[in-house]
Amino acid sequence: MLLSDQAGRAAAPKIPRPATLRESVIEAIQELIVSGQLKPGQHLVESELAELLGVSRQPVREALQQLSGEGWVDLHPGQGAFVHIPTMEEADQLLAVRALLETESARLAARHAGEEGVRRLRVLCKRGIAAVQSDDVDGAVATNSELHALVTELSGNKVLSELASQVARRVRWYHTPVARQRGMASWEEHTALIDAIERGDQDRAAQIMREHTEHTRASYMESRESEPVEPAPKPVRRRRPRTPAAG
Repeated sequence: MLLSDQAGRAAAPKIPRPATLRESVIEAIQELIVSGQLKPGQHLVESELAELLGVSRQPVREALQQLSGEGWVDLHPGQGAFVHIPTMEEADQLLAVRALLETESARLAARHAGEEGVRRLRVLCKRGIAAVQSDDVDGAVATNSELHALVTELSGNKVLSELASQVARRVRWYHTPVARQRGMASWEEHTALIDAIERGDQDRAAQIMREHTEHTRASYMESRESEPVEPAPKPVRRRRPRTPAAG
């Protein structure tokens, strides 16, 4: 039975719109950046990205424009597109917001997770530990993101989940460079967190998550402080066309 609006006209339920080619290209480029295959400051050549993704240059150009507006890419006139280099202030602000959201998620998860929720968390934790032991950094980072997302899901607060998901991908971008450095310590913290959630200890779960996210923030800041300073890209000088000599 069709729904009706106030005027009595039939109103069909909204049908999910399939992703456009541009949206798919945006998603692919974001993933290349997050995974570190495209590094901060790297020059993004439209033709090379188009060949890599198997598309024409037009959707790549459109994607770079949108990614520039979202802070993933920097466009320099006369030079082209470059992967954005996050400032220390940007990283600090994002990771601080992440700590607030996930600390509350952990507290609520300890109240609502239940046996099945705890079981799912332990499966992910076991997978993450195996990834670290086999030096699978990409696998450890991906599983870390899944585990944090599940904690937020188990909070039972949909608004909190939506807010956390908005920062999750960028957090993964910041976490990837320090995943090996954090190593097994990160997963020992995850194990302690799950234990607290299983006991229903809300205060302890919140404390562990707060300290856990702070450790990641501190590791990222330390890694950035030890990086060599990269020079800004130099402007490209355009050659003027030669004027034919007078005869």
